[in-house]
Amino acid sequence: MRVAPSILSADFGNLAADVRAICEGGCDLVHVDVMDGHFVPNLTIGPVVVSAVAKAATKPLDIHLMVENNTFFVDLFAPLKPGYITFHIEEEKNPHRLVQYIRELGIKPGIVLNPHTPAEAVEYLLHDVDMVLVMSVNPGFGGQKFIPTVVEKIKRLKVLRDRINPDCLIEIDGGVNAQNIQMLSDAGVDVCVAGSYVFSHDSYKTAIESLKV
Repeated sequence: MRVAPSILSADFGNLAADVRAICEGGCDLVHVDVMDGHFVPNLTIGPVVVSAVAKAATKPLDIHLMVENNTFFVDLFAPLKPGYITFHIEEEKNPHRLVQYIRELGIKPGIVLNPHTPAEAVEYLLHDVDMVLVMSVNPGFGGQKFIPTVVEKIKRLKVLRDRINPDCLIEIDGGVNAQNIQMLSDAGVDVCVAGSYVFSHDSYKTAIESLKV
C-alpha cells in the first residue's frame, strides 16, 4: 500500500515542517486538496502555498482538484511539476481532452469519482489515466466517516482496471485508518489518502507504517 497523507489535516502554522516530517516518515506521495468554494463548499489553498509545499517535499505531489473550470486550475498548478493531477469526472465536460492535456504537461493524469458515481463512469477513460481516485466520503472537508458501500465499487473498478489498464493505480480518500486498511487493500486499493489519521498521531512515521499493508 502506498500512503499519501493529505496536508488538509496538517498544521498550517508549521506546514513546511509537517511536510518534511511525513516525507521522512515514509510517505509515498504528498496529497494536496485544492477546493474552490464552488464545486465543494470549502475553500483551501492556491499555488502560492502549494509552491512552498513542493519546496519542502521530497516525495511527489498528488494534487486533487475539487473545482469548477478544471483547465484553469491545471494551468495554475502544472508549473509546480506534481507527480499527479486528478480531477472530478462529475464536473468535466471533456475529460478525455483534459487527461491528454495533463499528460502533455508531463504530469500523470487521474480521474476522481464521488461516492455516488459508479465505477463504470470511468471505463472508457481507463486506457488513458494513471490513477482513479475513489472518494469514500463526500468531498469538501477532512475528518469524515468512511462510507462502507464504496468497497463494492472498488471491487468493480478493480475488475475493469485489471482488464483495461493494469498499470492504473486505484486510490482511496476519506476515513482511511489502520482498522479498515486491510479490507481496502483486499478490495483492490493501491494508494490510500489519510489526513486526520496520520496528522493526529504523535509519530507520523508510526501512522504511515500502520497503513503499509
